[in-house]
Amino acid sequence: MKKASNVFNENKLLIIGLVVLIVVLGFALVVLAIGKAGAPSNIGKVNALAESQDECVVCHRKDTPGIVDQYGHSSMAAADVKCVDCHEVAADYPGAVEHEGVNVLQSPTVAMCQKCHEDEVAQYLHSRHALPAYVSYAGSDGLTAEQLDEYQAIPEGDFDPQKARNAIYALEGPEITRFACESCHDIGKPSVDGSTGQCQKCHLRHEFSLTQARKPETCNNCHIGPDHPQWEIYFESSHGIAYSTMGDTWNWEADPGTLGVDDFPAPTCAICHMSGFGRTPTSHDVGDRLTWFLTAQVSMRRPSWEANMKKMQSVCRECHNENFIAEFYQAADDATEAVNSLVRQADEIIQPLKDKNLLTSAPFDEPVDFVYFENWHHWGRTAKFGVWMQGADYTQWHGAYEMLSDLADLNQIGDEKLNTANP
Repeated sequence: MKKASNVFNENKLLIIGLVVLIVVLGFALVVLAIGKAGAPSNIGKVNALAESQDECVVCHRKDTPGIVDQYGHSSMAAADVKCVDCHEVAADYPGAVEHEGVNVLQSPTVAMCQKCHEDEVAQYLHSRHALPAYVSYAGSDGLTAEQLDEYQAIPEGDFDPQKARNAIYALEGPEITRFACESCHDIGKPSVDGSTGQCQKCHLRHEFSLTQARKPETCNNCHIGPDHPQWEIYFESSHGIAYSTMGDTWNWEADPGTLGVDDFPAPTCAICHMSGFGRTPTSHDVGDRLTWFLTAQVSMRRPSWEANMKKMQSVCRECHNENFIAEFYQAADDATEAVNSLVRQADEIIQPLKDKNLLTSAPFDEPVDFVYFENWHHWGRTAKFGVWMQGADYTQWHGAYEMLSDLADLNQIGDEKLNTANP
């Protein structure tokens, strides 16, 4: 029979051993979790170029290995799309450069994408992301006749063939605007081959990841700041909170056209505006589900607003009931008209100054120009975006409040100018 002290010592050693085992296992799990969180997203994916002896791959595996690795893990490489399929062109193709005995486009144009993605390109060319994005800073004077027709066929084109280039763009100059306006608005810039746009603005090369294209961070590249703060508004909304707190569990790589609430329990930018979700088909026209021109000075309904509304509400209906959707739309319509009313008040202050020639003809050369512009371009648009995306702080303090503040300033400036003109 063992002595009590021996039994106690053996039990003590057993307990210590169990504690050490638990600590070691816990530490291993923490290390595994950290490693998983920090691991490249392509871990576990098949590298379609791992054994490739394609001469482009062999050479660039030495010179630009990151690009080769990214493309090797893409769905296009898995579908046996070769580098030459996107890059190689005839010697007389616009923008072609000689490279290792062949002629290539250093950056493939939309015309290259269109060879395989015809429907997506057709939808994109009818969207705000196409020529209207470019024309809004560069103007329409440089467009070809075909491009002008294309532009005027788009709802955002305003059917205005004399669209002037943006005055602020001209004032700031190319040294600045290359890194400012152009960085975002070139998503719709015509290429030298005549095709419109830059798909790579949203679909980053060379992995062309579904996850990357679907995540709100991609939209954040442009949809941010005082004139279109959709990124900030989204993240203060209930939808954005759901993404921030649970998005790591969502099915980002689900096949296009199959997405449902099991994959995405709350919407992202892409789910609302582009993705095939529930019974709503995929679209690359980001205005296809919108009822208003919210970016306009005074917002108007879109030409096909009723059809657009049905498409967007079909997305909403996957989670919300009919009464909620109908009440929300009516309230948001009313709020949009209320913001329009504030913008019109600013117009009523400015118009007498124009009638009496009390404003200079040059753009943005006196404080009143900036106050008037910001009233609608920054705060008016922000208030409307905040309404429709359910961001209370942006509707209020970054929107309606700032509009009221600007109206007070405009009234004071207007009175001073009128009194000076009529002492």
